[in-house]
Parts: sequence; structure tokens; C-alpha cells
Amino acid sequence: MTELPRRQVLGMTAGAAVGAALILPATADADPLPAAADEGEGANEGANEGDNGAGGGDWGTVPTAVPVPLERWFDNDGIDTADARGGNFDGSGHTFPGEELPVGQTEIDGIAYLFPAATAGAKNNIVALGQRIDLPRGRYLSGLFLLADSYGAASGKATVHYADGTTQAAALGGPDWYAGSGPITAPYRYNPAEPDKSSLHIFALTLQPAAEGRALALRDAHSTSSLLDSGAQSVEATVINAGTAGILASDRLTLSVEVPGARTVAPATVSRLAPGEQARVRIGIRSRPGTPPGTGRDGRIVARGRGHRAAEARRALTLGVPDYQPTDASLNTHQAPYWFQDVKFGIFIHWGVYSVPAWAPVGKQYAEWYWNQMQDPNNPTYAHHRRTYGESFAYDDFIPRFRAERFDPRSWVELFRDAGAQYHVLTAKHHEGFALWDTRLSDRNSVKMGPKRDLVKELFDASRRHTPELHRGLYFSMPEWFNPDAPWMGHAPRNPYTLEPVPYTGHRPGDYIKDLQAPQMLELINGYDPEILWCDIGGANDSHRVLAEYFNHAKNRARPVEVTVNNRSGIGPHDFTTPEYTTYDSIVTDTWESSRGLDPFSYGYNAATPDDRYMTTQEVVHSLVDIVSKNGNFLLDIGPRADGIIPEIMERRLRETGQWLKVNGEAVYGSTYWARMPQLGEDLRFTVRPDKAFYIHSLAAPGSALTVEAPVPVRPGDKVTMLGHGRPLRWRTTGGKLVIDVPAAARRAGRHVWVFKIAWSA
Repeated sequence: MTELPRRQVLGMTAGAAVGAALILPATADADPLPAAADEGEGANEGANEGDNGAGGGDWGTVPTAVPVPLERWFDNDGIDTADARGGNFDGSGHTFPGEELPVGQTEIDGIAYLFPAATAGAKNNIVALGQRIDLPRGRYLSGLFLLADSYGAASGKATVHYADGTTQAAALGGPDWYAGSGPITAPYRYNPAEPDKSSLHIFALTLQPAAEGRALALRDAHSTSSLLDSGAQSVEATVINAGTAGILASDRLTLSVEVPGARTVAPATVSRLAPGEQARVRIGIRSRPGTPPGTGRDGRIVARGRGHRAAEARRALTLGVPDYQPTDASLNTHQAPYWFQDVKFGIFIHWGVYSVPAWAPVGKQYAEWYWNQMQDPNNPTYAHHRRTYGESFAYDDFIPRFRAERFDPRSWVELFRDAGAQYHVLTAKHHEGFALWDTRLSDRNSVKMGPKRDLVKELFDASRRHTPELHRGLYFSMPEWFNPDAPWMGHAPRNPYTLEPVPYTGHRPGDYIKDLQAPQMLELINGYDPEILWCDIGGANDSHRVLAEYFNHAKNRARPVEVTVNNRSGIGPHDFTTPEYTTYDSIVTDTWESSRGLDPFSYGYNAATPDDRYMTTQEVVHSLVDIVSKNGNFLLDIGPRADGIIPEIMERRLRETGQWLKVNGEAVYGSTYWARMPQLGEDLRFTVRPDKAFYIHSLAAPGSALTVEAPVPVRPGDKVTMLGHGRPLRWRTTGGKLVIDVPAAARRAGRHVWVFKIAWSA
């Protein structure tokens, strides 16, 4: 893992991104949609051609979206051109390239926005600092923003002020502009230099007026490279109930794809969708004989209900999945597999030579960074090493002490399973450059020295044999701190006290990228078949070629495997982002994964950390629920000792987490976020199992009644229970609130997080 600023990590490799966020949720079935303001002013009643509208029956028309001019509030220049410089998007003098961006009215996913121009010296976005934006009067379903976060993920709230004096707030946010994802991307940026600052920038805002009666809108409809369990290619779409009537099972709402060269084999269904709600659906298609993979065709995603066409979206679709090429355009078509989006909880394992010294200032530094930290005379590790081992004891002298003599891979993977984890990721090689597998490219590995064992193979073999349900991944550090061929830290190994050179044990000289980094990645891909390639740091690389081979190696086999890669391989394309020791504050619709250790601030084992400083089980469960409610996965790290034993405090925390998940896992695994809001206050979180159930997670022990002041999608006939209690609970809606009676027996049955399930009736 890295403690360096991301600018040094990613440099110019990732594209700038503008994301969209949905606000102003309507109300649920239990409460009628209130009038937000006088109707009529600014509410154009024409339909968005091809994306909404009625096909017959009583399906209504969704009004055209209304772009809001923002020029009078623009206060930042974030777009330059080669001929007109001087902007400063992120506080460091970096800007978007105007040559790569649209100008004026721009349609994205069927919605019109007013995108600002790159006029020399002109402002073109708003740094969100509480400004009040005047809106045309109307009755709106949602507001859609085009936004970008400067220098790191940023988030905030949009507060809507209604004509009756009430207000409503919704979260805005997303990953930073280097992430390379979003409806508008640019392949480069313009730069120079000032201090960095994380900010949320608004470039455009469009309002979507609400419709009357039954009305649907289709958004973000596109073909994907993902396969359904049946092997059919997935076409995704978001279905929005843009009207005032709830969608029920009796409406028999289905979605299919009409496209020359393919047929729908697995229509999607939506059996419950309250006004203002949205559902992400996956439609299965198969190419007809004679249609080569990668064939482009214009097609339609069609929603039908109550015997009539309810809405459709016209899109250019790609039929089949062609071989990946080593280009941004090709690799960007890959996405995180559905299994990765569903598993939610994994175990990270940081284990290596650093597990021998196993020391860092508790809660302040990563113990796995020991070798790098001992280089700095001002770092506590410098004095600790001299005091404990002496100035002549080199870091590589720890290698013979890394023996893994008590490593039992079966006990590890069975512990991960019992913890409720669905995948595990082992550090195959950390920044110290010591490989835990039998690499033929360097003698600096666990087979030639130290344990004299192929630790990756042993763990993967045990996992495949004893816990085949778990998915397996490998972490790989792209650079090495002190590899003489390309030292990340600027110098080869040396004694930090005398600055004299010391050996880089097991090193074979060569071109770092061509002869070591890329070939080692391919060794892991072809020899160990990881489903997750978890890269770190970025920097110089051959990742376009490596990832193309990785994806093709997975898909071009008799039984294709869906694999995934994170955002740290040094190039723009990625499947998921990876905040560490932090999370996103709001829903991020792109796939993401938050990681942290049970240790207060270390991934590798820190022998100095007392047991009472580790995360409590309640903190683990709270983190998991919070992350999942915002569409993320939680990769929880453990640091085994050098002998291969997982510390007892870590094992206990994992087993206790597994006990909670055994009862409440249905509200976590395979769930998705509630598009209206991920949380309410500090204590409530929400998740959804589409077409099945809605879950309310109370992070605080409830009293005799749980009151939820949110438009929860509940209707008469739905069954409310608390997981772990089982008996139906009495509930009622009053004044826009859901109130659930919680008897003492139910309160006693819960622990850490109390989960209430609303099972939707047919």
C-alpha cells in the first residue's frame, strides 16, 4: 500500500472524469408525491425521443429534462486549451483539456446538459461551497449534475428548498478526476503547480420534471462485456419510475433487447418500483450464428408492462465480447464481474519479510513499510532498528528469519470462510520485492530462500480444495523500493546509517519492466489463475499488454472465468477504485472497494499494537454495513506473523464477524444500494435486494420502536421482520415516517447492527 500522494503514483496515466449524481428523490408508495412547487414554469412537456414515453395503455410520457444555466455562479477555471492556459482546476494548476470536451448543449444518456466552453480566462465550473442556485419553478423528479472531484474523492450535499418552505438534502460525490470513469473522459490534462486541495466542482445541472400516473424512464442503457450465470451477454439499464404510481408485480414489467444479430434469452423483470425509485437491471442476449464478437449494431432496450410498451432507449450495442487489445479503448470495455459486485466482503493478507521486524509507531505508520521508513533519520523506525538490531543489520538479513514454519493454508482459508468472507487477496509481492511464489525471473523469492516454499501455490491449492466457494486474488506491487534496475526511492539498497551499498539479495540485473515486472505479472496470471489482480502504486509499466492477456486468458477457455483488476496498475482502465483506510461519504455507482487493517493503521503485522487498539467486532460490522450501503466492497486486512500464525485477536474478530454475517448476510451479499440515500443520520443504513426485500440497518440498539423518517418502499401486505428474530413485527406509516414496533425479544436477538427486513409481497 502507498502513503504517497496520488499525483506521484498515477501521474498522467488516468483520464479525467466527470460523474453524474441523482438528487431530489420522490416519495415512496406509503406516501403520495407532494407538490414541490407550482407546475408549468420551465417544465417542457415534450418527450425525450427514444428514452422515455408511452407505447400505449395508461403509460404516460416523461417530460423533457430542463438544463439550468450556471454561468452566473461559475467561480473556477478548470478547462484549458493548448492556446489558452491559466486555469487551475485542482489547486495545483492542472486543468481539463478543452480540446477533448464537448461544448454547449450536450446529450448524455438521453439527457441534455449545457456544458461550458474553454474560453480563455473565463470561469467554467462551481467549487461547491454552499452557493444557492436559483431554479426554474416546477415539479421535479430529480436533478442530475455533471461533476468532477479535484485531487482526491470529494463529497457534499445538495439541499433543495421547496416553495412550501421545506427542504430536502441528498449526497453528491464520487471518485477523483484521475479515476478515468464517467460519461465524459479526457485522455490527458494540462499542468503546473500550487498546493493541492480536494474540492467538488459542478460543471452542469439538468432538472428532470416529474410525470403523472404511470411513467418510466430508461437511463444508462448499454451492452457490457459481462456474462450472466447462463453465459448470456449482459445488457444493463437503469429503470426509473418517473411517475406518481407505484410499479407492482401485477404490472408484469419486463425489459428486453431488440437488435439485429442477437436475441433476448433472459429478459429482466421489475416487480416493485415506488415513484422516484430506480432499479438496475441485466438483460441476457445471445448473438445469432454468423455474428462475430465485437459486431456493432443499433438496437433498442424496451420496457413493457400491462400489455403495452412503457419506454425504450435506442443505443449502439456491441454484440459478443471480442478479444481485448492493449489500448485504453479496448480495456475500458471491461468491468468488474457481477460476482465481485455481489460478494461484498473479502480478506486482505499482508505477509512478507516485513512480518519479521513487525514494527511501526502504533496507529501512525504502516509496519509493512519498515524498510523504507528505516532510511529516514527522522523516522522512529530508524532509531528502533539501530537500537534493536544494530547498524550493520541489513533489511535482507530478515529474510532467513521469515520461515513460515507454522503456516497452515487450510486453517487460513477455513477461517476466511467462517468469517463470512467471499474472497481473499494475498500479497504476492510487496514493495520490498520479495516474491511469495516460485518465480523464475529472480532468486528473491520464498522458494529460493526464507520459507523455501511456494506460499501462493499452497494457499491457492488449499482454497480450491477446501473452500472452493471463495474467490482468490493476488496483490502485486508495480515498483520495488530499491531494485537497482529501477529503484522507486531513487537509490539501490544501502545502509541507512553509513550510506554504504548493500546487496539486493537474489537480484538478477535487467530491464525492470521488460524482464521482471510484466513477466512476473504474467507468471501469476498464467500459473496461478487469480480472479482478482490487485495492483499497487502504478508508475512505469506494461499494463496495457499484461491486462489484455489477463482478460483474454480468462475468457478464451472452455469455461470462461470472470476476472477483475483495480485502479493501481499505472494506466487509466480499471474495474474498481480502492480507497484505503477511508471510504466514500456517499453512494458511488461505479464499483469500488475500501480496504483497511484490523490494526489501527497497518496492513502488515505490528507486534507493538496492543489488543485493545485493534478494531472491535462492532467496528468491523459497522464499517461493512456502511460501505455496502454506498455500493462498495470491504476488504479487511490481517497481518500474519512471520511464522504463519494469524494473531489470536485477529482470528477472534474474524470469527465474531462471521457469526453476525451468518444471521444477517442476506442483507449484505448480493445486495445493492438504495438510490434515494445510503443512510439516515448516524445510525441508519439501507440496502436492497432487487425485487425481493428492503433492509434497514440500525447501527444503534433500537428502543421499543424504530422510527425511520424516510420514504421507505413499504406497502400494505409487506412483511416486516428483524433478522435473527424471525417473528413478524407490527409497523405503520404516519406523516411520511415508518414506525416499527420492536419487542424486547427482538432487541435481545440483535448485536452490533440490528437489521430489519421488509419482504415485498407479490
